[in-house]
Amino acid sequence: MDEHALLGLDPQADRDSRQRAIQYFEQLKVSLDGWKVCAAALTSGTYYSNDHVKFFCYQVIENYLKTRYLTASPVELQEMKALLVTIFQLQSQESTQDKSFIRNKVAQIYSLAFIADYPHRWATFFTDLLQSLHLGSLAVEMYLKILLAIDSEVVDREIVHTQQETERNTMIKDTMREHCIGQLVNSWFQIITTYETSNPEVTCICQDVIGKYVSWIDINLIANDRFVSILMRFLKMPLLRESACDCIHEIISKGMDPMTKTKLIESFTSILENTGVIHPTEDEEGDFVAKMSRLVNCMGLQLIQSWQKLSKTTETENTALALQALENKVSLMFRFLGDEDDDVSGAITTFAHDYINVLKQMTSFSQKQRQNMEGLLLVVVKKMKYDESYNFEQEGEEEAMFQEYRKQLKVIFNNLAQLDSQLIVGAVHNLVASTLQNWKAMEYQDVELAVTLLYMLGEAIPSSQGQHFSGNQSKATALQEMMRLMVTSGVSHHAHPSIPLQFFETVVRYDKFFHVETLHIAEVLMAFLDERGLHNKSPHVRSRVAYLFSRFVKGIKVHIQSYIEEILKRIHDLLVLNTPDNGIQHSLTSDDQMFLYETAGVLVVFSQFAPEKKQQLMRELLAPIVNRFGGLLTKMCTETDERKRLGYAQCLSQAMAFASRTSKGFSNQQTMKQCGCIEAFTETLKVFLQALNTPHHRQLLHIGVRQYLHRMVVCLESEILPYIPVAMEHLLKQADARELHDFIPLMNQVVQKFKKHIAPFLQEVFMLLVSVIFQVLNSPTDALDQVATGDKKMLRRSYFLFLSNLVNNDVTEVLANQEGQNLQQVLITIIQGAVDIPDPQGQKLCFAILRRLVEIWGGKDGLAGFGDFMYKSIIPACFMAPTKTTFDMADAQTILVLGEIAQCLKAVLEKRGEDFLNYLQTEYLPTLNVTPEIIQEFCQALKSDAKVFKKYLKMFFSQAKS
Repeated sequence: MDEHALLGLDPQADRDSRQRAIQYFEQLKVSLDGWKVCAAALTSGTYYSNDHVKFFCYQVIENYLKTRYLTASPVELQEMKALLVTIFQLQSQESTQDKSFIRNKVAQIYSLAFIADYPHRWATFFTDLLQSLHLGSLAVEMYLKILLAIDSEVVDREIVHTQQETERNTMIKDTMREHCIGQLVNSWFQIITTYETSNPEVTCICQDVIGKYVSWIDINLIANDRFVSILMRFLKMPLLRESACDCIHEIISKGMDPMTKTKLIESFTSILENTGVIHPTEDEEGDFVAKMSRLVNCMGLQLIQSWQKLSKTTETENTALALQALENKVSLMFRFLGDEDDDVSGAITTFAHDYINVLKQMTSFSQKQRQNMEGLLLVVVKKMKYDESYNFEQEGEEEAMFQEYRKQLKVIFNNLAQLDSQLIVGAVHNLVASTLQNWKAMEYQDVELAVTLLYMLGEAIPSSQGQHFSGNQSKATALQEMMRLMVTSGVSHHAHPSIPLQFFETVVRYDKFFHVETLHIAEVLMAFLDERGLHNKSPHVRSRVAYLFSRFVKGIKVHIQSYIEEILKRIHDLLVLNTPDNGIQHSLTSDDQMFLYETAGVLVVFSQFAPEKKQQLMRELLAPIVNRFGGLLTKMCTETDERKRLGYAQCLSQAMAFASRTSKGFSNQQTMKQCGCIEAFTETLKVFLQALNTPHHRQLLHIGVRQYLHRMVVCLESEILPYIPVAMEHLLKQADARELHDFIPLMNQVVQKFKKHIAPFLQEVFMLLVSVIFQVLNSPTDALDQVATGDKKMLRRSYFLFLSNLVNNDVTEVLANQEGQNLQQVLITIIQGAVDIPDPQGQKLCFAILRRLVEIWGGKDGLAGFGDFMYKSIIPACFMAPTKTTFDMADAQTILVLGEIAQCLKAVLEKRGEDFLNYLQTEYLPTLNVTPEIIQEFCQALKSDAKVFKKYLKMFFSQAKS
């Protein structure tokens, strides 16, 4: 062994040493005798205390077994067998046994040799192993680990195997069943009886082996008196009972005839009932009860499968027996589902869920089944309750696990509602009524549960099953009564934060209730606005309520006209900018404030005030932003502390985002012009444009300005146009690839909205924009800088998207009126994008642009010089691009490019007809060495239907490339 290279295996080794060790590892892997060098190292004792070297050697041997061992010579087979025997003996002695991770690797090595050698090259594999068990408990443990590794290689269904491997594995299992399984089963019996008290760990591993192998061996070898009696004994032994539970789980999970399965489960149930272990006491250890819950869950699921299979046959008596066996397990399911420990309960939720699905298939319910449904509902409701230990202000892992568990219960609740909606509504109605009428005297967990169940009804029983809320009192539903009770009970005043929060969630879910009973709106609005909601002492509640309030206002905006000014007044203190210099603790985060600004904007826009009043309210709303923006910008520029400067930049960016969000209230029905708010927003824009002049945190500020401009293009008409040149001048100054990529969508938006109105300006600045883009694209980039490379790729794509927007929005005069040389340069960039740059999305865009230009300018009376460009550049591009090695015909995106090429050629044909066909036949295609027959075939296909031509084109280029 290269001792110098081995030093790199030490975790503390430097990078060069580690690299040397990796190279040595690769060298040993490819060397014909590398594995032998490692085998000698392992058996010499030199590296006994060095786990890193030993693991390294085993990895080299593992590689040999996986890659070259199948073709090994007889001598090498004997050497490998000798190595394995020696290793087994070393692992069987206390003085030379290894740590667990290395013993697991040894087991894997054994399993790899096994699948290559058994049965043809090493028929006595198992006999040899069994003869080594006398070496003691370490040898027995190693033997069991090898059996688990063999199961992983041969049986494990989660590992994907090739057809050849599957056939090999089937052959191995068939041979084992015929020749050695009986011996293995006997050895397991000997092990679990010998070591049950002296070495419980070995006994547990053996039970794991039995559980793994029982899935494919004869069930009668295990499901018999001698094994079952021992497993039952183990269920009463603290160190063995969890493994015994898992073992029984695997036995009853084994695939078999449904009636045999039913009898097996009933047999186990009877024994478990008699021993009493299936009814653990309340003070029983949690992990074992969870295992027992999992076992009962498995019994339930297996009986459901058996019933489903039998119900598809004519065996009515057996079907009834399977159903009866299943029904008899429901009381056990209730016991474990209702256990105080959520892990125990969670282990059996699948049985509860699937049992409901069984009931859904019934045409009618027996009295017992109705009792089961009611019992299941009671258990689910009880288990949904919060523990006293739940931390609402700092939710950690345990809280997250409970929320996940609650979701499982919610699924059962919803399924019960599908089964019997009246049962659910009635039960929730009773609970809500009894709780909310007396909430002050009850535990917070009970109150929270009542409000949560009311909330859950909306999902469990969708309104499509009947209108929940009606203005007609005689038709008022139970849900309407519950909502009325909740909003009038005063429960929103509860001191525990979970209850007002759930109150608001419920109010928003059932906002249609307030369209019917408008008299409750004022009280609920007050709850949102006071210390119960937006001014709650809990940051978590305030944050969530900011979002919920936004939804509530949008849902009932037609009914709150008389409250608008009061609402705006009460939220005004929450709209202040969170600046680095005011030194106070803010009530809401910037994200939460976003919702409030949007809500305030919606309230102003949808108010019935005159435009002048709306303008005034909107100015007041934007005032905290506009009045402070200039001062904050100055502070940012003069600040020398970089951390504080970033704080100011973030604050300015947020201010612009708030103003953008405020404009979300406007729509096609309520435009900014109709509301009289144009000046309020254009004046704000003038203020924001100042931010483009600062060199500090340019990217952050530019994002804010661009975002606001996007919103103004949506909301304003021609009033925005004077501001575009100013914004563009600053946004393009010293822009990098990412900034240009982000700027182009703004130009696309302007083009799409204003079309001809923006054309004169675009004509003027077009080449400036193009030159800036290509200046950035052609700037040198580090080849290893993937981010910069990616940014340039996205910028190039954005450039083509911009050109596509011009040609598809009837503003091609922007291109046509450029100087001839400039236009030629732009057209060449499109050809390069179509042919030379291996980016299917970009190529598709380029060919789409070329097709559109052909449609506009490709006629004989088209743009001067374009016909010549079409023949000399566009047509060759259509043939050159698909012949590139990077043009992958198997890629879906590339096939879309081919579709655009087909449409482009069809467009040329449409414009030039026979002239184009003659050019292809007599001038162009012959230069590509295409035979006259193929040329004729190509032209015929070109004249055919577009789909036919596209299909032909794919075949044409596939043949050309092959």
